Amino acid sequence: MATDYDAPRKNEEEANEDSIEELKTRQPSHQSSSVDEDEAEAAEGFELPGADLSDEELQVRVLPAQQDEFTCASCFLVRHRSQVAREDKGLYFCKDCES
Repeated sequence: MATDYDAPRKNEEEANEDSIEELKTRQPSHQSSSVDEDEAEAAEGFELPGADLSDEELQVRVLPAQQDEFTCASCFLVRHRSQVAREDKGLYFCKDCES
């Protein structure tokens, strides 16, 4: 059931005024147990562990590190220069790894 978070909230007095019978009539009497989703289409997005992916091609464009970026020597993530916590012998370490 969707909730409208922008709707005005009821105070305690108004909330207590709703009777149980009134709340029951607001609820849908029956809910469908079926899901409108094609199982074959949903299964296409899942990869099984140990699946042979040798014939698959990577379709991601890889960009080299920019001048304002560095690669952390601990977690090997490419970060912005503002994330440098320390430098040791030419190796940079990010703030997340140093905290």
